[in-house]
Amino acid sequence: MTSYRISPSKISGRLSAPPSKSQSLRALLFATMASGESHIKGILKSPDVDAMIAACQLLGADISRKDNVISVRGVAGKPNVPDDVINAGNSGQVLRFMAALAALTSGISVITGDQSVRHNRPVKPLIAGLNDLGADCRSMRGDDHAPLIIKGPIAPGCVTIDGADSQPVSALLMAAAFMNGITKINVENAGEKPWIGLTLSWFDRLGISYRQIEFEYFEIIGGKIIEAFDYQVPGDFSSIAFPLTAAVITGSEISIENIDMNDAQGDKKIVSALAAMGADIITDQEVGRIRVKVSKKLNGQDIDINDFIDALPILAAAGCFARGSTTLTNCAIARKKECDRLSSITTELRKMGARIEEEEDRLVIHGSPLTGADLNTYHDHRM
Repeated sequence: MTSYRISPSKISGRLSAPPSKSQSLRALLFATMASGESHIKGILKSPDVDAMIAACQLLGADISRKDNVISVRGVAGKPNVPDDVINAGNSGQVLRFMAALAALTSGISVITGDQSVRHNRPVKPLIAGLNDLGADCRSMRGDDHAPLIIKGPIAPGCVTIDGADSQPVSALLMAAAFMNGITKINVENAGEKPWIGLTLSWFDRLGISYRQIEFEYFEIIGGKIIEAFDYQVPGDFSSIAFPLTAAVITGSEISIENIDMNDAQGDKKIVSALAAMGADIITDQEVGRIRVKVSKKLNGQDIDINDFIDALPILAAAGCFARGSTTLTNCAIARKKECDRLSSITTELRKMGARIEEEEDRLVIHGSPLTGADLNTYHDHRM
């Protein structure tokens, strides 16, 4: 086990945001389903992306890498039956998205993942949705978790699923785009809506026809053969949340480049959330840069975090440095990520002296001085 020792310090300088993981994964998926050869530049280097590449190859994509460009020769909407088990690794997106695409085939597919995916990442809404569309999809252990056994093919139809977690909704939308006919999806308890918007932004880019009402009803006209495309992966707002917050709470100045505030990523709301707390953040869309200047004391805020749920751990930490109380609401879905992030961040920050109240769907963080402690990261990259 690797341990790190962190000492109080300020930060300074300039950095470039790493490529977006969510956009990298979607680019690979749609390139796999396209006709012809797509080119994806600046893709994120990560185990999740490696898992997606391996999964896409099992569905029949021919994928190669040269320098900073990934080339993908797609299957023109007709994925192969995988001849091996799909391993999603630690990625909930690979698990949900690839399970739905595998259900387009007429064979049997098996998809699994690491300990977190097999035990922390429920897929009951996706199982129910795929079965309603004609699949025989089962949790191998009968516990609504991976490994999944999927027998297709699914066909256009009408389905109602729980949407507290956005990934099953995106997965069904993606699969519906490649079925010949109209699929209607009703979503109950719709949450994490910007992530659905991210998927729909790809529909817009590729000319896939749909209509939607308040992210609670979708009608997808499937069967279009999408053409190959060239794509530059934008910077990742989920990742820059950490240096942004580090600069804000330490009174530091930094610049972060490779930023597109017009991109559909929901996690860009971290910028406005920190600004609302009093951070001095300047965005320059023309050059794609964010600057953090030395900020005055932060003030606690009430923040509905569902639209950028991955920022919960870092905003909980920021709340410790704010006057008054910071309340993070509408965050129950954070319990179903790589770990139970509400419980985990509460436990770890309390070790440092934080005063936090944990409830089922919210955290209340009171400004309080912190001290050093031995901390657990729960094998969770957000923690």
